[in-house]
Amino acid sequence: MKKISFHLVSDSTGETVSSIVRSVTALFDGIEPEEHIWSLVRTKGQLEKVVAGIRENPGIVLYTIIDPAMQETLREECKKMNIACIDPLSRTIAEMAASLGMKVSSKAGGQHELDEEYFARVEAINFSIAHDDGQATWDINEADIVLIGPSRTSKSPTGMYLSHRGYRTANIPLVKGCPLPESLLSATKPMIVGLVISPERLVQIRRSRLLSIKEDRDTNYVDLDYIKEEISEARKLFAKHKWPVIDVTRKSVEEVAATIIQHLQQREKGDKVIADE
Repeated sequence: MKKISFHLVSDSTGETVSSIVRSVTALFDGIEPEEHIWSLVRTKGQLEKVVAGIRENPGIVLYTIIDPAMQETLREECKKMNIACIDPLSRTIAEMAASLGMKVSSKAGGQHELDEEYFARVEAINFSIAHDDGQATWDINEADIVLIGPSRTSKSPTGMYLSHRGYRTANIPLVKGCPLPESLLSATKPMIVGLVISPERLVQIRRSRLLSIKEDRDTNYVDLDYIKEEISEARKLFAKHKWPVIDVTRKSVEEVAATIIQHLQQREKGDKVIADE
């Protein structure tokens, strides 16, 4: 793997440019990105420290800075060092401004204002934490989404990702012999989604989990035949209740979440939700 330094310079949190570089570098084989995140860069003095850091660890620079003078300074300094300096949003912003017939605001970090949407997202995160792994099922009807599946089918990480998108998400583990909460079966508001995975892959994940906690005893938890029964029973349960099903075997958390959001949007529009994915 070839290690490459990426200097991510932002006058806000740096989340945007960090997401961009991770998405783009995933398209190139043999690259190991080393991120140097420079956030909240809004003064000349702060920019000077950034330039010094780039000089110390040369690499590709990506920036999201509103101030034109600071943009120019950064580009000039990178030019002197013969380093690529990329503004990944400039064309998008220019074309959107032209389409809307509006000027770009010069306010840094505008997407992180403490508005109603921000507080709703914080509330969603708190809700998801409180309703992780079958907790607090008495008010499950307050959720937007409920994830159900056997242990280690990415319920918790998917739920947290969805909560950061503003969706109040709960997750409930399926355990053989344990009935589902009555509050779930009577819930009318949330969209309930079943998560499954290939038994062979689930064995690998569970074995890794046991190793991480230094547990080496063989149990039903990692028995392939037992797991096959778990997945089979889960599918039958989901089919009985006509809950949409997503196979997470070859999907990332982001892909699973995107599929769930699509299902939710279809449901809100009154369209039929795909029964199996």
